[in-house]
Amino acid sequence: MRFGIIGAGPIGTIISKKLVKNGHDVKIADARGIKRLGGKEIAGTPVSVEDVITNIDVLILSIPFHVMPSIRNIVEKAGEEVIAVDTSNYYPFRDNKIEEIENGMVESVWVSNQLGRPIIKAFNNQLAYTLENKGTPEGTSGRIAMAIAGNDLSQKQIIMDVVNELGFDAVDSGSLRDSWRQQPGTPAYCTELTKEELTEALKKANKEKAPFLRDKVMEKFSAGFSHKDIVNLNRETYNS
Repeated sequence: MRFGIIGAGPIGTIISKKLVKNGHDVKIADARGIKRLGGKEIAGTPVSVEDVITNIDVLILSIPFHVMPSIRNIVEKAGEEVIAVDTSNYYPFRDNKIEEIENGMVESVWVSNQLGRPIIKAFNNQLAYTLENKGTPEGTSGRIAMAIAGNDLSQKQIIMDVVNELGFDAVDSGSLRDSWRQQPGTPAYCTELTKEELTEALKKANKEKAPFLRDKVMEKFSAGFSHKDIVNLNRETYNS
């Protein structure tokens, strides 16, 4: 398959490396300009944002949440058949408060509105370390799962197949409006669950409590935390 990725942060670069390793054609761009890619360890072909949307099957958007509106003019030029994938998460301390989301709008619904096109929500409910290091072959006992949400069933299945190929079970978490169940503050968010556990976690999510729990984790977070510490903190807090 042919992939374009906008965003060369941890998630975008890890996805690109895994896709290239599996033989896919990958282009990667930085929304701020191709010069920003200099010196970074990236896989695939570095290109401008104008070039990243041409001749691709899937466009993966792995940029800070608040940057999404600024790339609408680029994303609009991608063909209607291109599957747009949103990996972002909303954190008010970083993204500034967005009133629509503070008033209950689902994060990826807001993103879809900003981009002016349908999207699939994926790769947002695992930490970068998990994505890079904890993928396992299909059928492995205890395999970690990822939640995938979206309105187009055929597009969603394609992305679920990609997730499986990259080493993780995929769980259909419903429509884009249901994707709040995998947002920060929910039991499904960055807690490294199996397919069965993730399915139950999505059911247990509490939309009203999630922002409070998300902020509670950030208050407790320490720069000295290990990956295991972060996962355990998420599990303890989001299941409370």
